[in-house]
Amino acid sequence: MRDRMNVYFPPELLRQIADLADRKKLSRSAIVEAAVASFLSPDGADKREAAFTRRLDRLSRQVQRIERNLDVTAETLALFVRFWLTITPPLPNDAHASAQIKGRERYVGFIETLGQRLQKGQSFLKEIPDDVAAVESDRPLDPPEDVL
Repeated sequence: MRDRMNVYFPPELLRQIADLADRKKLSRSAIVEAAVASFLSPDGADKREAAFTRRLDRLSRQVQRIERNLDVTAETLALFVRFWLTITPPLPNDAHASAQIKGRERYVGFIETLGQRLQKGQSFLKEIPDDVAAVESDRPLDPPEDVL
């Protein structure tokens, strides 16, 4: 036995129900019944929770990779700056102008190289495992092709 229930839907939702019923060759009552059953089913909630959990896990892994890459990048920059400041002697006053000109040339070269690497999809972070493997095997490091 079935009990009757009157339900009011917005016109757009009613059109969608009617269109789905026509496509599936089912009654509108069957469509609404299936939708309500799915909504009330504990299985449905479990499936939604599982889907959310998978998405959150994936997002967590992506955030962890971003954090790791940011940590590596920050540490790399810090070590470079410390090294550069340690080994670079101060310039005499008469050499500042020529050093600025040379510095601008080197900076332009740096920006061009960076642009080329980014266009090719090359990444310093992706090269690190190769460099570590080279150091561990006591073979010389191969500088990136675009730096030479």
